[in-house]
Amino acid sequence: MSSSQLVDCPICSKPVKELNINRHIDSGCESFIDDSPPTTQQNAPPKPTQVANFFQTPAAKRSQTVPASTQAVNGAATSKPTETPSATPKRPLEDLKDEDNPQPLPKRSKNVNLEKAAPLAERMRPQSLDDVQGQELVGPKGVLRSLIETDRVPSMVLWGGPGTGKTTIARLIAKTAGNRFVEINSTSSGVGECKKLFAEARNELSLTGRRTIIFCDEIHRFSKSQQDVFLAPVESGVITLIGATTENPSFKVINALLSRCRTFTLAKLDDEHITSILKRALTLEPPKTQHGADLLESDDHALLRYLASFADGDARTALNLLSLALDLSTDPETTIETVKENLTRTLVYDRQGDQHYDTISAFHKSVRGSNPDAALYYLARMLQSGEDPVYIARRMVVMASEDIGLADNSLLSLATAAYTAAKEIGMPECRICLAHAAVALAEAPKSTRSYRGLNAAYAALSEPGIAGLPIPVHLRNAPTRLMKELGYGKEYKYNPDYKNGRVQQEYFPDKLQGKVFLTENHLGDKVDPDLPSEEVEERSEEDDNGEERILNPDGG
Repeated sequence: MSSSQLVDCPICSKPVKELNINRHIDSGCESFIDDSPPTTQQNAPPKPTQVANFFQTPAAKRSQTVPASTQAVNGAATSKPTETPSATPKRPLEDLKDEDNPQPLPKRSKNVNLEKAAPLAERMRPQSLDDVQGQELVGPKGVLRSLIETDRVPSMVLWGGPGTGKTTIARLIAKTAGNRFVEINSTSSGVGECKKLFAEARNELSLTGRRTIIFCDEIHRFSKSQQDVFLAPVESGVITLIGATTENPSFKVINALLSRCRTFTLAKLDDEHITSILKRALTLEPPKTQHGADLLESDDHALLRYLASFADGDARTALNLLSLALDLSTDPETTIETVKENLTRTLVYDRQGDQHYDTISAFHKSVRGSNPDAALYYLARMLQSGEDPVYIARRMVVMASEDIGLADNSLLSLATAAYTAAKEIGMPECRICLAHAAVALAEAPKSTRSYRGLNAAYAALSEPGIAGLPIPVHLRNAPTRLMKELGYGKEYKYNPDYKNGRVQQEYFPDKLQGKVFLTENHLGDKVDPDLPSEEVEERSEEDDNGEERILNPDGG
């Protein structure tokens, strides 16, 4: 392009030689205007060369992109000669500013539709730490709150039941600390995505100094190899990891990662806290009808308290139940009893998680403690939640020997029969057989003699040299001639050949002679200080009939 070529000024649109365009603009568009008649070829006026793109105003850029067909539709004929640039009147700079920056249209929230579609529990998430209910960790004097407010947020694992606020607290930590927040879920995120996030976090930290918090929901669902990928970024401080889990992290999170994180336990919400959450929800989103307001607020919020109790410590469940109640309350004939009838309880029970082991443990200990009512409660709770009845029956077979043992040898047969019934009959009828066995085990006398004796033998084997002691020669098997020539079994006395089967014979290796593993007592001799004085059992002994006689506290 020649330096004498004419171009349009991007401000005043007057023709200026390309060589003088900068000086023309510096003069306020007053000087260096070229008004000389253009030299033409075949008397056709030349089209002014467009100024470089970065000189153009946004309006000018838009005008260049308009297709010819669009211009024709708007009344601009393509064959019409272009008006002389000098004829364009000079416009004030203020007008150009208005043209380049048109008045913005009223902005509609981008997430308004998503917010409307979100369930009530999501819309009611606390917006500050002060709104969080029932968790002292983030209370005014909470340890976690102190770390957040001093910007010393460590990598952590939040352990708590459903609806206790794990996700909410993680989001509020990032919001309060002003950190970049990324949320992933172990069920949908893989190692590749995690490594990409780590690289982005490293770039963010190096360029802006802003830390990245990665919140991993249900971290216990990551395999051990997948959890390994977090070790280096957490240890180097590239990311702050917040893992949430409903399972015991001691069993579900690898030790290497757990040692680099602090574990915070979130308490189960009580009914009072959940009621406060429901009242807050009603304040923010009141019922649509007066009947609904009367229904939910009558009798000092009796329905809200019922919903809180029904939710069993789960705020999310409580809010979902409230949403159902709000929908039902639009019908003027709806009563509190109608709402209660429409509520369905879903028992939260993971057959591979803590609930599985905690409930069977409570069942076993109720049987051991001779409390048949508690045993039936936990049995029904497991069966109602879908626990495998065969698994429960297997545990009762173990109880029959471990806890009842020698006190009533027939209970092992009964428990084995219940196991067979569970396998052959199945639910729902086998529940009756399981209840029969559970009550019999709970009400039976208890003895741990054989169980404790076995444990004592195991303990002896752990001592140096005991497990490898030589078997006495007279007790050894002698199936071959060579073994007999070596004296195996030579001096063994066959008990049935003797009167009452009694002989003088040593059965232990020499080093263990006289050792006693099986004690005479069926149970221990500790006294619980919490028992009422009239129930204190100071000691017990067997009478002549082999039955235990409980002595008086004074020893008589």
